[in-house]
Amino acid sequence: MALDVGLAVVSALECGVEGVAFAHRVSLPVPLGVLVGLAVGSVLVVRRRWPITVVLFSVAMAPAEMGFLMGIVGLYTLAAADVPRRFTAALAGMSTLATFVVMVARMREDVAQADLDQQDFDPSGWYVPVVSAFMTLGLNAPPVLFGLYIGARRRLMESLRERADSLEQELSLLADRAEQQAQWARQEERRRIAREMHDVVAHRVSLMVVHAAALQAVAPKDPQKAVRNAALVGDMGRQALTELREMLGVLREESPAAGPAGPAGREAPPLAAVGRAAAAAAEAAVSVGPAGPQVPVGSMGPGGPVGPVTGADAVAEGVDGPRLDALEALVEQSRQAGALVEFVVMGEVRAYGPAVEQTAYRVVQEALTNVHKHAAGAEVVVRLAHRGEEVAMQVENGPSDASVVAADLPSGGNGLVGMRERVTRLGGVFVSGPTDAGGFRVSAVLPVPVGA
Repeated sequence: MALDVGLAVVSALECGVEGVAFAHRVSLPVPLGVLVGLAVGSVLVVRRRWPITVVLFSVAMAPAEMGFLMGIVGLYTLAAADVPRRFTAALAGMSTLATFVVMVARMREDVAQADLDQQDFDPSGWYVPVVSAFMTLGLNAPPVLFGLYIGARRRLMESLRERADSLEQELSLLADRAEQQAQWARQEERRRIAREMHDVVAHRVSLMVVHAAALQAVAPKDPQKAVRNAALVGDMGRQALTELREMLGVLREESPAAGPAGPAGREAPPLAAVGRAAAAAAEAAVSVGPAGPQVPVGSMGPGGPVGPVTGADAVAEGVDGPRLDALEALVEQSRQAGALVEFVVMGEVRAYGPAVEQTAYRVVQEALTNVHKHAAGAEVVVRLAHRGEEVAMQVENGPSDASVVAADLPSGGNGLVGMRERVTRLGGVFVSGPTDAGGFRVSAVLPVPVGA
């Protein structure tokens, strides 16, 4: 504002001085010519808001030979402003033409006066237009070109500023996304550790409690059997400690960057959506016929087909964990605890990836733990089916035997949830529920990659 007011004052003074000569030429009172000049020159104060008006005033006052500063500053402001280029070109052409006409007329008067004063001065016909053209370009071209340069530079700076703001917003969004992924990774790691702790501790400790109850019952009657039960309790405790040491060793060795952040930062599928997908396949999930359990492929997740886990996922599950070849020993431990367990293997036995084998083992282990907790004395059938691109497991128990005293084991209600999380994480289907005979059935299907 200070610059505009200062320029307007200088322009008004210039036009006021030029108004004196204009008043003499047109036979007007000098004060009136000065007032006209002051009024016209002061229009420059609005050059930023209405640059077209300023240029039009300068063009209109060109015949009166007033407002040269106003014309120069007006052309610069017009070229630098966000005005359509066709308007800028038209007004610059008008100003140039008006200035050229005024220059030609003024030069002709000067040449005529020089011809009267000096009889030997005889300029040819090219002198007046050429000199007038040079003077016109000198007055109009520099402000227009400089204004175009300043306007382009200003628009470039604004574009760079907007781009910087946009990049800052994108970086902020990326930081928020990274924080969300880190939070999800921490939650997934907590769930994984909770599943491992639950599977390792719950099964072993449940069997130890069952054996301890049997030891208490048979100790007065059969000391030899009590000794065998005590040895079994010790073996199970040592196995539980060994598995806990292996799991804690993996946790100590894993780096923070190896957390299960999911492939390409993909978010974990919600359990509700996975539950709906499993419920949709519940009716055809497991059917036991003459040929054994018929379990369909269940590789559909909430977002479509879900493939096998990546190598990072396999590492997250712990490569040194239990495998399928340890299921026979697991079943035998339940038999030694007094449970009636039948183990059926169907299909060609083969090895799978560590994550698949550990998940299958944990599902069977947790299902047998639930039998010890909630169905004491019930008959149990464990089925394992090897097929082309999948492996299926089913643990089904009948109703509990009323004559068998339950071990009164506590339950946190996390066993089925943990099994479902394990299975759906590998792209499989998990189904559980009561049977018509009054028992309970747990079924899971895990996809196996071709060539695994």
